[in-house]
Amino acid sequence: MPKSALLVEDNSRIASLHSLQQNCGTLHRCKTADDALPLISIVEAVILFTPLERLSEWQSTIAGMRRLPTLWFCTEARAPKEIDWGYGLDGVLFASMTTVEMQFALKWGLRSFHQRKRWAEEREQLLQRLEERKWIDQAKAVLCEIKGINEAEAYDFLRKQAMNERKRIGDIAASIVKVYQLIHG
Repeated sequence: MPKSALLVEDNSRIASLHSLQQNCGTLHRCKTADDALPLISIVEAVILFTPLERLSEWQSTIAGMRRLPTLWFCTEARAPKEIDWGYGLDGVLFASMTTVEMQFALKWGLRSFHQRKRWAEEREQLLQRLEERKWIDQAKAVLCEIKGINEAEAYDFLRKQAMNERKRIGDIAASIVKVYQLIHG
């Protein structure tokens, strides 16, 4: 559960905050993005009490300030018919929730955020590895052409060069390809 949370009350104030206050050590409240800015660095989660039509706008605003677990405090009257709340929403809270239900929903939201964050980091690493692989394949082709060697020998050359220069093999490969393109381009 978050030790501190930012409650964004876009249009109106939540009548009953008992369950929410029971589960958040400190609950900071704001109405505008300017009010949220100084608080965003000290909170562990954001709870948006906004109309559905402003939800994506607030999600973008908060994400632009800092990536945090983001939950939507929804009244049953405003519950959407379709499950498309925008991007990065980690959970939904309702005023009718008991303290235990609110606690579970907050924990689930934090868990969802951290899992989504891990997936994004893994995706980024995979994209970097794929990009590195492209450079290595291009560099092997260049080395095969210039040195008249096969792919295995070209890869061994790249690997040894990377070890000698204490650099990543992808960086060595990119350098070779860029120089080749400069000379032959």
